[in-house]
Amino acid sequence: MDWVAALPPGGGKIYNACLVIVDIYRKTPIFLPCNKDDTAMDTALLIWNRVISHTEYHAQTDGLAERKIQTLEDMIRRFCAYALELKDSDGFTHDWCTLTPALELAYKTSINASKGKTPAMLEKGWNP
Repeated sequence: MDWVAALPPGGGKIYNACLVIVDIYRKTPIFLPCNKDDTAMDTALLIWNRVISHTEYHAQTDGLAERKIQTLEDMIRRFCAYALELKDSDGFTHDWCTLTPALELAYKTSINASKGKTPAMLEKGWNP
């Protein structure tokens, strides 16, 4: 788990950081828009409401290599630079906060070098 801070404002200018949580075995990231000034209680509530109570996520305590977090941080920063304000075919405007599920999908459907399979395949048994 790590924070990517100093992101452009998103989500109605509420969010300026992203909490990244990674499942060790499946190498699956979860991107949670947040604020760099959030307290420990805010972070605990965010994890409880968006991760623990909605998925079968099981945290592990041995941590993840800093290289993996750096890769994910690079993905988020590149994604933010491209998707600051993107209009879809219906004319709706989206910012990086609303598009983080697309970033998760892109990561989950990319083959992991150490496992030889996509994180989605390891998690669900099929690729979306």
